[in-house]
Amino acid sequence: MAFENIVFEINEHVAVITVNRPKALNALNSATIRELGQAVDQLAQDSSVRALIITGAGEKAFVAGADISEVNSIESSLQGSQMSEALHAVLWKLGELPQVTIAAINGFALGGGFELALGCDIRLASEQAQVGLPEVGLGLVPGWGGALRVQRLAGTGVAKYLVLTGERISASEAQRLGLIEKIVPAAELLDEAHKLAAKVAKNAPLATALAKRLINRGAEMSLRDAIAYENGIFGQLCMTEDVKEGTSAFLEKRAAKWQGK
Repeated sequence: MAFENIVFEINEHVAVITVNRPKALNALNSATIRELGQAVDQLAQDSSVRALIITGAGEKAFVAGADISEVNSIESSLQGSQMSEALHAVLWKLGELPQVTIAAINGFALGGGFELALGCDIRLASEQAQVGLPEVGLGLVPGWGGALRVQRLAGTGVAKYLVLTGERISASEAQRLGLIEKIVPAAELLDEAHKLAAKVAKNAPLATALAKRLINRGAEMSLRDAIAYENGIFGQLCMTEDVKEGTSAFLEKRAAKWQGK
């Protein structure tokens, strides 16, 4: 499938989506969001891919936010809600992917750009990256889950501070708050993302997918219900070929050969 606003590549077990609108600081317009959804749909059907890296083209921005010209042209509440729902749908799909998703934040990740990164499983950032949710300065609230995901990751106080001030924060401050997992020099960002993806790809794919699902769904449950859910997944995995292979490989001191079943 040919894309105009993203570059979509697969190399062995790792896929890379690059938002490719550098002249617009990779802002998300409707066409870009649609292409992101199509690429994610394709990955959902490709069991050979174990990890997905999302980044932005150029040196300035990961994704600078929504395309403001499109926001300015909204003519009804319904149209605004539909714009919000479009990226929500992509972010839900990212959460349900069996692959681990890694945001490689190479510059500004503001508004919708930060929300796209927050929808990934793990966030890496370059030293000069900045993140923020500046929507109130445009007369809006974050429309793609940013306030709510920050609240779950860093607490209500942090979410209110970032949303109500609209302040940009550095990558180091975002890491301190638990919103970014690792910071590396800009020149090493993609290499580090690929190293992380390779680590993920070495593990049992079915266990990795179910571990991701456990953490995502368990976060929405009471601890008792989440542990019951965990028990069921653990029992399910005990009867897979991968567990027999993994435990045998450990006992025989050799590398496991995963089947994904």
